Amino acid sequence: MIGSVRGTLLERLPSGEVLVEVSGIGYRVIVAPSTASSLGETGSKVFLHTHHHRREDAETLYGFPSSEQRMVFEALLSAHGVGPAMALGIMSVHSPSALVRVLANDDIDALCLVPGVGKKTAARLLIELKSKLDIPGLDIGVGSASFDGTSGGSSSVADVRSALTELGYGPEEVAEAVKELPDSSDTAELLRLALQRLAA
Repeated sequence: MIGSVRGTLLERLPSGEVLVEVSGIGYRVIVAPSTASSLGETGSKVFLHTHHHRREDAETLYGFPSSEQRMVFEALLSAHGVGPAMALGIMSVHSPSALVRVLANDDIDALCLVPGVGKKTAARLLIELKSKLDIPGLDIGVGSASFDGTSGGSSSVADVRSALTELGYGPEEVAEAVKELPDSSDTAELLRLALQRLAA
């Protein structure tokens, strides 16, 4: 697992990658446009925190100027339906601190600024990311009052039903999603389980 690279910037590639030479080996690292422009001129010494993404058919490095940004990227990847391209797209539009404000304000329109994210996807992401983006140093575990986990189990399931309806799911889908949910007062966790069932 490659966690960082330190070396010389050899090239900015049209694909959105930068080529960084480390001890004679060139690493191709995908970065956001703002990161690519901040690395300086070709030949500059650079350091990037990296996420080593593995698939059956490829291994890819994603680079970030700070460990905080890498942690946000990895938290985004853990949300249902968010791949590396969408995660990087979200971070290209919203900095970590801006994303905190988006979540705190339930700002669906702000998430819709990300290419490929519509209102339904944005609404789902708002709910999921509030429970996932718990980054040290960021005030980001900021669920809305409806999902603060303080209500009893039955009212939590009612909150889940309401949230799924607002996300545009029909009555039959909602009924199936909440059937046999565990007895819990953690509404965010119950909603995550319900969304997983709907996605299955």
